[in-house]
Amino acid sequence: MRRARSRRKTVSIEAPASKGPHSRATPAYAPLTQGQVDKIVDTTVELLATSGVVIEPGGEADGLLRQAGCVLSDGGIVKIPETVTRRALATAARKTTLWDRNGENPISIDCEHTWFMPGMTCIAVYDADSGEPRPSTREDLALITLIADKLPHVDGVCIAVKNVEQSNQFGEIDEFVCLMENTTKPLEYLCEHPSSLVAVTEMAAALRGSQDALRKKPYFLHLVTPLPVNLARIHSDQIITAARAGVPVGVGTLPIGGASSPITLAGCITHALMTDFAAVVLGQLAAEGSFCVGCSDVNFMEPATGAIGSFSQTSVADMAMCQIRRSLGFPSLTGIGGCSVARRFNQDAVWEISSNMTQMFYNRPATIDYMGSLDQGLTYSLHALLLCDDLAGLLRKMWQGLEVSADQMAADLIREVGPSGNFLARQHTVDNCRTQVWNSRYFGPNIPLSNAGAPDQDLLERIGDDLKMMLAELEQPVLPSKTKAAVTAILNNYRDLVV
Repeated sequence: MRRARSRRKTVSIEAPASKGPHSRATPAYAPLTQGQVDKIVDTTVELLATSGVVIEPGGEADGLLRQAGCVLSDGGIVKIPETVTRRALATAARKTTLWDRNGENPISIDCEHTWFMPGMTCIAVYDADSGEPRPSTREDLALITLIADKLPHVDGVCIAVKNVEQSNQFGEIDEFVCLMENTTKPLEYLCEHPSSLVAVTEMAAALRGSQDALRKKPYFLHLVTPLPVNLARIHSDQIITAARAGVPVGVGTLPIGGASSPITLAGCITHALMTDFAAVVLGQLAAEGSFCVGCSDVNFMEPATGAIGSFSQTSVADMAMCQIRRSLGFPSLTGIGGCSVARRFNQDAVWEISSNMTQMFYNRPATIDYMGSLDQGLTYSLHALLLCDDLAGLLRKMWQGLEVSADQMAADLIREVGPSGNFLARQHTVDNCRTQVWNSRYFGPNIPLSNAGAPDQDLLERIGDDLKMMLAELEQPVLPSKTKAAVTAILNNYRDLVV
């Protein structure tokens, strides 16, 4: 169904006028006192020194840790002296910048901005015909990336879905190529094999023209995802490789309180920070001053079902983690907004996505990377992604806050109109009636009210119509032929690998 001309104008996907800092007009929320923040940080540092973390032996990390004065056991447990952790927290970079495919339009990864991205690594999508989940493919990743490239509030693109049929090293490198081909926006990447990181870094250097040019203008943020307090060698090798190559890296686990971590809020946060701090230490030992920060997402077991859930715990924990990182000067990566445990895009999904996206107004993570992920992170939904993009626009409007000035308080106008007057026809109303309005694509003027002319469609139908229109207008952004040839040559070196 084609939309009426007035409706199409309302759902314009033009880029917003401002994607500036969120902190100038409105403060972040702080659920902890500074004393509580200090206690959690101090306890985390002490536990690294006395209880330790597992860092799988056999790699270059062994020598770096020993040289720094860490105690390594035969079983891989590493105890990191407090002085080593404190130095790493002091020397690690607090911010970095990502640049788009063309080396333009930088986005600052810091404590002052929040950026929105689709993701991450779902293994299924909802079939367009049946509506049921099916294994995701390279074509699905390409389509989601093309849609993300057009959405005004999506700032970078992560691997939203895996190419399940190519679940090998070639496949995960080719996923980076797929992102390069289908968006000009900056990227997030994650992989299993350290050599895959080497390959995609070569591709990014080919895009920029040299490794030094890539270091000056990073194209992607690399994510490393170990188990709680347990860095496998594939993870420690990736940290070292990224730090030395000048590739910004975030390292974070996904603890589940009550299962892999303590069930309590403070206990799960402390356990997660042990993983984060250990990664920061390793990154600084590899390349002091590098951008290597922790980005663990705290989750909890739902006691009644054993599944991931417990929305209130997860929400409060995320607020606290963001506050703790801000207190140390570190941006929080992989904010929990934009995803849902609901098995499909229904009322449950809309409630959870709306709740956790709006919560980002208070949390202020640097990146929100799970937009569009449903079914406990297993299945990807384009409908959910479009809703998230709309809600990201709401956040950006709210972050602008309010101006308190003579003009905005309108005291002279209030006196002039008087207690029984009407402000509708006044120029002040004309000048300001749209300045603080959220130009929503699906809500606001697009809600089908009984006294308006919009068709009586529910949210799923409204998003579905919009998606159909977008699909009909998609065009792949052309990757320069020289870059494409270089990337293809690197990819072909891994074509026969089935690791």
